[in-house]
Amino acid sequence: MRETVLCKDTSIAAEMLRRGQLVAFPTETVYGLGADATNSESVAGIFESKQRPAFDPLIVHVTDIVAAQQVVVSFSEVAQKVSAEFWPGPLTLVLPKRPQISDLVTAGLPGVGLRIPNHPLAIELLQEVGRPVAAPSANPFGGVSPTTAGHVMDGLGGRIDGILDGGPCEVGLESTVLSLMTDQPTLLRPGGLPVEDIEAVIGAVQRAVSDPTRDEAAQPAPGMLSRHYAPATTLQTIAVHDSAVPAEGKRCGLLTHGKHPYSKEFEQIEQLSGNSDLRTCAANFFAALRSLDSANLDVIIARSFPDTGLGIALNDRLHRAAFV
Repeated sequence: MRETVLCKDTSIAAEMLRRGQLVAFPTETVYGLGADATNSESVAGIFESKQRPAFDPLIVHVTDIVAAQQVVVSFSEVAQKVSAEFWPGPLTLVLPKRPQISDLVTAGLPGVGLRIPNHPLAIELLQEVGRPVAAPSANPFGGVSPTTAGHVMDGLGGRIDGILDGGPCEVGLESTVLSLMTDQPTLLRPGGLPVEDIEAVIGAVQRAVSDPTRDEAAQPAPGMLSRHYAPATTLQTIAVHDSAVPAEGKRCGLLTHGKHPYSKEFEQIEQLSGNSDLRTCAANFFAALRSLDSANLDVIIARSFPDTGLGIALNDRLHRAAFV
């Protein structure tokens, strides 16, 4: 076990990263576990501390478009268009990488996921580090993503070197991942930027389809495995308008939103939004799921979301969390 330093000073966190240490930091999506993306030994520490398989790639965070262009072979016209519209923000672009990015970051694949986070502390940290920083979500692999420094400490305290505390994350869902490795842009992971917003700028994009038979092969983006984002408690989903009723003889919790019908006999109820506002649901989603997971329940019943906008990403998280 190592000492995990909790701080609010970016200069301390940046120095730790430059020394090759692991530091969690806030973004607008979730907290990321950062390492110098050009240092293979440091990147290997991410996989070790999270117990993450090497076939699941990482996203690299940079300060601006110039920094992004310096770590890829080409920055296409489509990349220029979407980055100008949505960076900084919850969008990751997969582009052909240059050799200085460790192959561990990309699971040996030729494309690297890049984004500019829309969080002042994250940008300040990246500027002080002066290098691209690889950072998956700062939690044990496959579990519920962290949206506060406390969540990070609960999951990785004693396994990493530092946590930069920037308060709760505003968006609350991981970034949308768009691959530009082929002529037709492909949505690899829905996330904090609705795909409809992207299509309004560049036209229709392909949707990648999850394939459980490839769960142990190199993944083109994080968050594509069949089971992910999962609480330890069994999770079951119901349709968006179904009445929620506890399973007989079991301690059940409910994750819901809006004014849909549900029984008052649940042991714990987490209502993400009183009016099903999807932005509010996304911001509260992982914290509510963590709260239910810590309530000594037998089952968590989760109401699905309208399959539009951020609801697409929220349903994706539910589907993977419930996969068995």
